Amino acid sequence: MNLTKKMLALLIVLSMLVGAGGMYGSMALFGNESKYVQNGEVNELPKTETKINSDGEFAKLQKTYEIISSRYVEDVDRDKLLEGAIQGMVKTLKDPYSVYMDEETASQFTQSLDSSFEGIGAEVSMVDGKVTIVAPFKDSPAEKAGLKPNDQIITIDGKSVEGLDLYKAVLKIRGEKGSVVTLGVKRSGVNDVMPIKVTRDEIPIETVYSDIEEVKGKKIGVLEITSFSEKTGSDFKKQLTELEKEDIDGLVIDVRGNPGGYLEAVDSILRQIIPENKPFVQIEDRKGNKERYVSALKEKKDYPIVGLIDKGSASASEILAAALQEAGNYDLVGEKSFGKGTVQQSIDLGDGSNIKLTLFKWLTPDGNWIHKKGVKPTFEVKQPEYFYTNPIAVEKKALEFDMNNEQVKNAQVMLNGLGFQTGRDDGYFDEKTQAAVTAFQRANNLPATGKVDAKTAGKMESKVIDSIRDEKNDVQRKTAIELLAK
Repeated sequence: MNLTKKMLALLIVLSMLVGAGGMYGSMALFGNESKYVQNGEVNELPKTETKINSDGEFAKLQKTYEIISSRYVEDVDRDKLLEGAIQGMVKTLKDPYSVYMDEETASQFTQSLDSSFEGIGAEVSMVDGKVTIVAPFKDSPAEKAGLKPNDQIITIDGKSVEGLDLYKAVLKIRGEKGSVVTLGVKRSGVNDVMPIKVTRDEIPIETVYSDIEEVKGKKIGVLEITSFSEKTGSDFKKQLTELEKEDIDGLVIDVRGNPGGYLEAVDSILRQIIPENKPFVQIEDRKGNKERYVSALKEKKDYPIVGLIDKGSASASEILAAALQEAGNYDLVGEKSFGKGTVQQSIDLGDGSNIKLTLFKWLTPDGNWIHKKGVKPTFEVKQPEYFYTNPIAVEKKALEFDMNNEQVKNAQVMLNGLGFQTGRDDGYFDEKTQAAVTAFQRANNLPATGKVDAKTAGKMESKVIDSIRDEKNDVQRKTAIELLAK
C-alpha cells in the first residue's frame, strides 16, 4: 500500500480524533543531496550506510524465529513473530514519537479526510510510557468534559492501557458520534484516578479563526490557530488579508492548546510574517547537518505582533512561537509550552504496515533545542484559578457539610470563580461553603439542598466551561491585546 497524501494528512491530524502527538515533515529537507520528504510523502530516503552482517546479527534473529516457530510448545503465528520483532526494534529507541503500525492498525487510520471527523477532539502522545493528553481542541468533547494538557489516561472504559502502544490506545478511544467513552485519568496534584466521561462527536477540520477587538481606539486583530493541517497556511493568509483590509493596529496569534501538525503549514505562515534577516527554523539531521529556512519577506509588518502560548502549545506551535520571539523580536504571552523538538515521517514498509519514525530535530532561529524544555513566554500570565480546576467526582454520596477532601476543594474553586464565594478553598465543607452551594443551586433552578450531588456538580462544571470560553474572562488574551493597544 502506498502512502498517499491523504494518509499522511490523517496521521497529522489524528488530534481531531484523538491524536498521536507529533509534527510531520512535509517540506523538502536538506536540499537536492538528500531529499527525504516532499509534498507530505517520503520519496527518497538515503541509502543506509549501516553494514548488515547477515551471517551474524540477522542469522541470530532468523535462528530465534525458526526455533520459536517450529519448537515452541504451542503453534504460533509466524506473521505475529515478525511483527513482534519489528515492534521490539522500534521500542528500543525509547522514543514516544516513533511507532510501528501493523497493517490492521494502519488501515484503520486510512479513512477519507473530508470536512470532519468523529472522535473526542484531543491530541495524545506517549510521555514516560503513559498515554498523555497534549491538548484538547477548542470546543471539542474533550474540552467540554474537562480533559487538560498532561492528563495521563490510565484506563479506557475500565480497562487498563498498560502494554498498549499509542495507536492501539487511540483506536480504543475513538468511536462513533454520540457514543460515550469513560477515561480513567491521573492528574498532577490529584491522588485518585478520575473517571471522565466523554461523548464523542463530529469534529470539524477548520483550524483558523479570526476576530477584531477595539481597545483604546485601536483595532487589534486576533488569529487563533487550533492545529496545523493541510489548509492552515492558506486559511491563515486569507484571514490575515481580511484583517489587514480593516487597518488593524496590531495582531495576536493564538496557538494555545494547539498540539502541532504539518511542518509545511507553519512554514507557510512564518513566510508571511517573519522577515528575511534571520532563519525562522532550523532542521537538523542525525549528523548535525542543518538546513535553515528563511523567508523572502523584505520587511516586518507595519504593526506589532504578540504570540499567545500555553502548556498545550506543542511542536509546530512552538516553532511559530520561537520564530516570533527570536526571529521577529515579538513578545509572547502566557505559559511555558509543551516542549517537543522533533519531526516525524511515516514510512511505508510495502505491505500496508508503516513506521512513524523521528528523522530530525528542529531548532529555534538562535539554534536552541526546546525538546522537554518548552518555549518560555516574554510575559508569563496565568489564567484565573478556576480555569485549572479538576472535575468533581461525585459517586454514591453527595459532598456535604463537614466533609474534607479534594472534591470539596474542586467545588470551592469553581464556586469562587463563578462568583459564589465560599471564603476558602482548602477542601473543608463549612457553613459558608454550604451557603455558596445553596445560592448556586437557587440561581440555576436546582433543589436548594446545600449539598453537591451529581446534578449540581455537572451544572457547576458546565458553568465553569462557559465562563472559560467567555473571552472577557481570558486574562492571557486580554494581556496580549493590552500590550498591542499601548
